[in-house]
Amino acid sequence: MPPSAHAEQPEDPGLRPSAAAQRPEPDPAPSIEWRELPEPVRNRLAELAADALGRMPRTDIPQQLRPVAKFAPAKRARLGATALLSTLQDSSAFRTAVLEWLREHRQDALNPNDDDPVAAATAAVLLGESSATSRVRLIAKNAAETALRAERDAVVARNQKLEAELDRTREELAQALRAVEEARKEREDELNRLRGRLREQGTQLRQARDAVEAARADAENAGNSREDELSALTAQLERERQRAATERARAERAVAEAEIARQSAREAREADEVRLALLLDTLEGAATGIRRELALDTTTRRPADRVHSAAAGGGAGSQVRDATALDRVLALPAVHLIVDGYNVTKTGYPELALADQRDRLVQQLGALAARTSAEITVVFDGAGVLSVPTAAPRGVRVLFSAPGVLADDVIRDLVKAEPKGRPLVVATSDRAVADSCRAAGAHPVASAVLLARLGRV
Repeated sequence: MPPSAHAEQPEDPGLRPSAAAQRPEPDPAPSIEWRELPEPVRNRLAELAADALGRMPRTDIPQQLRPVAKFAPAKRARLGATALLSTLQDSSAFRTAVLEWLREHRQDALNPNDDDPVAAATAAVLLGESSATSRVRLIAKNAAETALRAERDAVVARNQKLEAELDRTREELAQALRAVEEARKEREDELNRLRGRLREQGTQLRQARDAVEAARADAENAGNSREDELSALTAQLERERQRAATERARAERAVAEAEIARQSAREAREADEVRLALLLDTLEGAATGIRRELALDTTTRRPADRVHSAAAGGGAGSQVRDATALDRVLALPAVHLIVDGYNVTKTGYPELALADQRDRLVQQLGALAARTSAEITVVFDGAGVLSVPTAAPRGVRVLFSAPGVLADDVIRDLVKAEPKGRPLVVATSDRAVADSCRAAGAHPVASAVLLARLGRV
């Protein structure tokens, strides 16, 4: 700038005159508070100001930023961000100096049409453009959506952790039930063994009783000489009775222990069932919380069901050029195939009556829906249709445009109704419809390509 320009500019209280400080600069949008900008924009503003600050002459640096200028370049934007942003907003001279330095050394940082929304919003704020407010709001909205998605991912991860814990609990329950069943079988085997021994003791007791009777008979025949033998047999009989009583008591204890084991198994199973019920309630509550937090619609309606001006009988996309490419697109998750009905039928079988054309196409689309997971919507012009079919094959939605509405406009409304990122395929040979749908992010496919694919169903 020529010296005369230096003389005409007033001196800023925070700066000494310099070439950068003497040039006029645009004021930022008055509705923007620089200290309350979204974090990505604040960080970029601080980085640009710090970069410019480190390369400015000392005379162009405001007094309050001179300590910041002494920081290492890697720490300047991080530690001096608040001071840099405050000075950018409050000091027009410093802002002008930063803009002049950016125009000379970082022209790319002053492009309000940059593909990076953060870079574009930062440039708009620095240049004071009218679009700065809307760009900043968009960055803030994107940051909020990112935080919400992160929170949603955390909830999903928590649900997955609960499901894993539920699976572990089920496995532990199954192992406990198997252990109880094994213990029950062991108790039953032991009880059977004791019962067998008890039967053997009963047999021995009967044999001893018979022997006593025989000895008594012999004693009566033999007289007093057999009394000692009878006494011995009686004592043996008493011992056998005592042994039998002991075995019976053991058998009764085994029966009682088996009953206790069965009761313990029942109590363990009931406790595990309570834990499972609590885990299921937790999972259900978490899922309900996600739906409430994200305000999800609990109905099963699809976006295509919300398009008006049609009566139901039931970023730019790429051109799909052959049946093989169409198969790849139809294999995408949650893909939606939208068919320009009469455009396809008049390409494939124009010799049929319109009603027969509709029936044939709908049946072919029903077979395609049965072989793929695609959602299929076919749209016909409603003009001249006296009776709208009330039934359609499963997986196929049949729409007729309302009076005074073209099927082409209904197809465009269907494409606009879908959320960004969902794969859409529009089957039509109408160039205007194909171009508008491609611009909205759908993949157009010629009617002949769809007919070739339907011929293989």
